[in-house]
Amino acid sequence: MPFPFPTGAARLAAAACALALTALVGCSDGGGGGGGGATESATRSSASGGTQVTIKDFTFEPASLTVSPGAKVTVVNKDSTTHTLTASKGGSFDTGDIAPGKSATFTAPSTAGDFPYACTIHPFMKGTLTVQ
Repeated sequence: MPFPFPTGAARLAAAACALALTALVGCSDGGGGGGGGATESATRSSASGGTQVTIKDFTFEPASLTVSPGAKVTVVNKDSTTHTLTASKGGSFDTGDIAPGKSATFTAPSTAGDFPYACTIHPFMKGTLTVQ
């Protein structure tokens, strides 16, 4: 016995489900999860010509950043809690506490090298600033 073609409310419900599924698939980033961590490397320039690091979901984006000596680096906290971006050795830079929705700017070291950093409040948050 063949199935009857849906009509009325059943057709409307099926169309709504199909539309919702299409919307969900369209919103997917196709990322496949897993943080890129320190393997992500980028130099991001803001409109003012500086470089930016964004804190979101307890990660630094990008986690590895390359800048010129003495460059200004702005750190934007898009998380729901306070964070810092602090040099792990030597204290060559430290944003201090950055409240949710706020930002802070620091000056990169004037000497070339790799400078690991972390959030002093959440030490599992780590990154590297490369000056060259």
